[in-house]
Amino acid sequence: MISIDFEKRGEKNLSEWIYYSIKTQIINKELNPEEKLPSKRVLASHLGVSVITVANAYEQLISEGYLYSIEKKGFFVTDLSEVDEFLLKKNELPDQYISLPVDCSDSEESIVADFTSNSISYEMFPFYIWSKEIRKILKSPHENLLNPCPVQGVYELRRQISIYLKKFRGMNVTPEQIIVGSGSEYLYSLIVNILGRDKVYAVENPGYKKTSRILTMNGVQWKAVPMDSSGIMIQKLKDSSASVVHVSPSHHYPTGIVMPVLRRYELLEWLSDDDNRYIVEDDYDSEFRFSGKVIQPLFCSDSSNRTLYMNTFSKTIAPSLRISYLVLPVSLLPVFYERAGFCSNTVSTFEQYTLAGFIADGFYEKHIIRMKNYYRNLRNAFISAISETSLSEITRIEEENSGLHFLLHLDKNLPVNQIVDSLRSFGVKIFQLSEFFYPENSEDKDIRPEDFILVVNYSGLKRKNILEITKKLEKIIKKS
Repeated sequence: MISIDFEKRGEKNLSEWIYYSIKTQIINKELNPEEKLPSKRVLASHLGVSVITVANAYEQLISEGYLYSIEKKGFFVTDLSEVDEFLLKKNELPDQYISLPVDCSDSEESIVADFTSNSISYEMFPFYIWSKEIRKILKSPHENLLNPCPVQGVYELRRQISIYLKKFRGMNVTPEQIIVGSGSEYLYSLIVNILGRDKVYAVENPGYKKTSRILTMNGVQWKAVPMDSSGIMIQKLKDSSASVVHVSPSHHYPTGIVMPVLRRYELLEWLSDDDNRYIVEDDYDSEFRFSGKVIQPLFCSDSSNRTLYMNTFSKTIAPSLRISYLVLPVSLLPVFYERAGFCSNTVSTFEQYTLAGFIADGFYEKHIIRMKNYYRNLRNAFISAISETSLSEITRIEEENSGLHFLLHLDKNLPVNQIVDSLRSFGVKIFQLSEFFYPENSEDKDIRPEDFILVVNYSGLKRKNILEITKKLEKIIKKS
């Protein structure tokens, strides 16, 4: 009869311990191959447990191949003599499961204001209209909803994106040039596969550091190229020996710089000087421009046809939507199909059809207008609240007319690092501009000019909380 010491079971329940004990005895050859085990009822009576407890243990052992059953004959030990002993021991249950560390510092209860994330207001998401589009799809189902999605994405969505780009961005592109993917991470990995890992890629410095991390993840060599007040510095770009450059000319994050026309032409001239060069244009946040005319993408001015255009619906609709898109020059389409044509599309077909309907029915255009007004009023209210406090005497706001963040310059007599630490300890999450610089190009000083500039993402701010948060900012900064 099988003996099991329940005093050593620790936190395992009875069924788990019986399973573990029998499995260990089989591995240690205390139970011989082809040996018949007691019936569930007999073993349950012997151990003083329920039949169902033993049954669960037996079922698990059978499912993993340690036991096998023969109808009306009973349960038998599987002959595992041909199985590598090392592998068997590797399959033993650990005494303790490894638990990952949990960072509780960013729990909702501890955050008073988050100026670092690109969140949106819950109340502003068009839940009713979105659900209406979903119901419309369900009322007229078609086989394409269940069939594998084309590698580039659902044609109807790509067609609607091409119409939108023509109307609002002045881009003459076909649906065939558009690739839909789940976020910039996927699309940038795709770009690397298309353009190749043998090239040197350049990123803006300062800049959005996730881009360089994606390049590193893809095994690509990259260089951080300094910026001035007009954007990426062309001579520095030439010196970097890069043949692919990632830029955000319509609205740079985090500086907010809009690349002027002269610098744009200098960049396009750099592109035209070598047929192996490419520009990756990130048009993120371009929809939210609050003054002046919409700025035309570089893609439209590129006579070399070697600019790749990226954008996303994360900011205009919701970060959780995870739908972005890439526009390829026609010349790169054959390369795309050759190197990535076998891949599966990474966005749910159902969500793609929903978004396509949302755009086609005019709701996306109306939603952007609504959100622009909302964010404009939110920005104005926040800046007005700051101006009505003593912060107006020791701070200065810049780059507030484009995108959903602005720069808050602090007086250089203030203990900036102490202020930022205090803000974070009181639940106010905020970045210093210096955090977006790459170390190798930063000045070798304890405190740099960029340390005195805070990057304020206000998109997730609730208007009702503006006064309270502004007073907290004033109190913390003045106290420091």
